[in-house]
Amino acid sequence: MTIKTLYRRLGAVLLGFAGASAAIAADPLNVTGDKFRQLEELLPTPNTYRAASGAPGHEYWQQQADYDIKVSLDDDKQRITASETITYTNNSPDTLRYLWVQLDQNRFKPNSSGNLAAPVDVESIAPDTIPFRSFRREVVSRDFQGGYDITKVADARGRDLRHTIVDTNMRIDLPQPLKSGDGVTFQIGWEYNIIEQKALGGRSGYEYFERDGNYLYEIAQWFPRMAAYNDVSGWQNKQFLGRGEFALEFGDYRVAIEVPADHIVASTGVLQNPQDVLTREQRARLKKAETAKKPVMIVTKEEALENEKDRATARKTWVFEAENVRDFAWASSRKFLWDAQGYKKGGTDTMAMSYYPEEGTPLWDKYSTEAIIHTMEVFNRYSFDYPYPTSISVNGPVGGMEYPMITFNGPRPEIDEEDRSKRTYSRRTKYGLISVIIHEVGHNYYPMIVNSDERQWTWMDEGLNTYVQFLAEQEWEEKYPSRRGDARKIIDYMKSENQVPIMTNSESILQFGNNAYGKPATALNILRETVMGRELFDFAFREYSQRWKFKRPMPADFFRTMEDASGMDLDWFWRGWFYTTDNVDISIDAVKHYTVGTKNPDVEGPWKRERFEEEPESVTKQKNRANKMTRIVDGKPELADFYNEHDEFDVSNADRNRYRGMLDGLEDWERDLLKVESNVYVLNFSNIGGLVMPIILKLDYTDGSSEELRIPAEIWTRNAAKTSKMLVRGKDKLLKSVVVDPHWETADVDVENNHYPRRIIKSRLELFKDEKARNLMKDWQEELKED
Repeated sequence: MTIKTLYRRLGAVLLGFAGASAAIAADPLNVTGDKFRQLEELLPTPNTYRAASGAPGHEYWQQQADYDIKVSLDDDKQRITASETITYTNNSPDTLRYLWVQLDQNRFKPNSSGNLAAPVDVESIAPDTIPFRSFRREVVSRDFQGGYDITKVADARGRDLRHTIVDTNMRIDLPQPLKSGDGVTFQIGWEYNIIEQKALGGRSGYEYFERDGNYLYEIAQWFPRMAAYNDVSGWQNKQFLGRGEFALEFGDYRVAIEVPADHIVASTGVLQNPQDVLTREQRARLKKAETAKKPVMIVTKEEALENEKDRATARKTWVFEAENVRDFAWASSRKFLWDAQGYKKGGTDTMAMSYYPEEGTPLWDKYSTEAIIHTMEVFNRYSFDYPYPTSISVNGPVGGMEYPMITFNGPRPEIDEEDRSKRTYSRRTKYGLISVIIHEVGHNYYPMIVNSDERQWTWMDEGLNTYVQFLAEQEWEEKYPSRRGDARKIIDYMKSENQVPIMTNSESILQFGNNAYGKPATALNILRETVMGRELFDFAFREYSQRWKFKRPMPADFFRTMEDASGMDLDWFWRGWFYTTDNVDISIDAVKHYTVGTKNPDVEGPWKRERFEEEPESVTKQKNRANKMTRIVDGKPELADFYNEHDEFDVSNADRNRYRGMLDGLEDWERDLLKVESNVYVLNFSNIGGLVMPIILKLDYTDGSSEELRIPAEIWTRNAAKTSKMLVRGKDKLLKSVVVDPHWETADVDVENNHYPRRIIKSRLELFKDEKARNLMKDWQEELKED
């Protein structure tokens, strides 16, 4: 080897290392390379807190925070004044020198990180445009004096505690370290201005009814709450920027809510003093509702309208208690109608209740409580029995939001202001209401009970909840117009470029609804219907739900439990669907039809001649014949010889002797295979989208019959880009056509390359007429219309 050759080869090796390094840098976790590489290198190492099976470990722990709160609502100033006593129990093995408390209302301070860092897109709809609602939020947030006014932070004896407010969090420095197993009690006092929800957005706030001068309040993220402390991230003290929701601890609550005497209050928990706040008739109706077959009006329309007329100066205090919940929310208004119906089945004994203004009829009184009960019926079946004593749906300014035992939901009918008895609602409004109630009530299961970290992983509650929501919607009526869950509904998003993997922190998600709700819900539905089958999936999903009920799971716990309980290796599925932005696009590129060669020259010779004669004659020969070309052999026949009488397809005795010799060298089973008269097809596929998936085939035959074949995703293990499948069929089974994913169940983004032979694409050509240019002279002559 010369020195020159040595350097050339060494350079090639170095270039190879450089290329490999670049590939590693571009994809350090090898997410896109080996589609079937195991996830263990990505997932955290199992330990005594979280087992390799995906179950809580034998030393699993979580903290507890109990609250005693007194709150007063100022209906004139739309302001909250409150105080709380928190008892915090350190169940961790760690000693804590300080505590972190969430101050979510600080998100509405003009100088909060959430306000200052909120991007605005003036190009999203058209260049240099912004919706009125978005611009209103920018204008109002500039001047609104939001956020907490913390009036007190003290220990149980009232002695001040040193504390530091960091945007939407507050650190409380403990005078003595809090050892493992110990608890600490402290007090916080605060006030804040309630936001106008329609102006500033958010998950709570008030709505003003100009016609009668009344307010409706939906109050959430309203009290300083303990931040979560866990074995994975320690203190979850990421700032609340407005999108990533909440990570909270379970605890017991006692909350006294002081409101105007003519207000009706809906709340997390169970009302402790109905005799102080409800009339005798209302208490009797509530008792009747426990066993009613349909919703019973607790506060009637007539009573609500009477409440609207005057503004009471007296005050009442509603007292609620809730056990083992991770949050607390409430709603209050003199406008509320209230209906209720008991639901008792299995381990569930719950009062389903709806609160809504008169403006919500006739939609809310017909569907809300029915939707609550339907949600519990379906979710119980796929997860666990709903454990709480109440489940509430409230109509107010918030379009959709969930808290333990209470949800805020938005749609209302349209009212003709000239004749308010005339009320209609669109198809979208009807199903939008049913869907949002199913979704928000479903959140009581995920994450209010299966307590995932919403601040970090939005999909763990939104995606799982949206998946079961889809099942519940399909059980409402046959043609229910579900927005998410069906594979075909996610295709446009899957092929878009403006996306990030599902495994992305909440604040960095693009196309939030599709990413955190639609894609994971669709992935789980595909996993159930196409990959695992309903029986295996349902068992594993229910196992996960029950393992992590009232505990805090992480993504690895979900992935591992689904595999542990089903006995299926699903790492390829999690890797593709959750860690990449690949899509499904499986193309059938070719179909080759074979019959088995007999090796008998007396059979094969004529067969080859027939195939040759089926070939089209060359253009040259066609034109020569048309021109009546004269060839030399035609004029001199003596030039013809043996080969003018015989061609390569003719069979000789030597061919026959070689055939007989070949047969003598075969075993009996080998000779039998030469006699097989089957039709053999080889189907070639390519994976254009990147996601490996099962290949579902519909095979149509010339005799009019058809067949469905489901090939597992493991067919891609050796080559994730291209693969082939051989099909052996009887001698009378002639394949006519092949369709990949005939039921549109895998979210394949290009169904046209799923057909072999390719089909003609049908569409519509829409015509349009050019618009006339503006005629300013004509417009100038138009008179101004009077108001």
